[in-house]
Amino acid sequence: MNERVHEMTHPLILHKISMIRDEKTTVKDFRELVYEISLLMGYESTRDLDMIEQTVKTPIAETTGKFIAKQVALVPILRAGLGMVDALMSIIPAAKVGHVGLYRDHETLEPKEYYCKLPPDIDKRQVIVLDPMLATGGSSIAAIDFIKQRGAKRIKLMCIIGAPEGVEAVMNAHPDIELFVGTIDEKLNEKGYIVPGLGDAGDRLFGTI
Repeated sequence: MNERVHEMTHPLILHKISMIRDEKTTVKDFRELVYEISLLMGYESTRDLDMIEQTVKTPIAETTGKFIAKQVALVPILRAGLGMVDALMSIIPAAKVGHVGLYRDHETLEPKEYYCKLPPDIDKRQVIVLDPMLATGGSSIAAIDFIKQRGAKRIKLMCIIGAPEGVEAVMNAHPDIELFVGTIDEKLNEKGYIVPGLGDAGDRLFGTI
């Protein structure tokens, strides 16, 4: 596998992914599980954030503390990516949040843009793009295109479930990014859905099934 593709192996992540696959999982439980999975994956995807050293005075003595050097920008792909934002914000509260709005044409499966709003200093930030599902890869490729056009240089993509076709497409289009994926499933079906997958993540998050 591409060394820039990181598939999760942590038992808690895999356990919770199995739970969100279940068609009987309620909207409430689905949202909570997506939050929990995103939180756990957030730790994995931020392991290599740049650090700087600064002096810290404790009640006992001065010491050298380590702090995040580069600020982070979270960019959920609307609408399903919104379900992952709060988890990342809970561990990186200073992060700024941009949004990219795309929808997939159900006939051509090609992404269509309807919104893109990013922090003005996106070129100075570590960008983490959020989308629960990586199916054909079209939406992720387009979102990363938009973000790069605005100057971003260091980009990670974080997805909960991916299809092999989508993983390959994204890494071929953007070989410089890092991809963090909870699990890579079997394939895409003729309608472009991940198999076995979990259905439409946006519908399941927002109760619009």
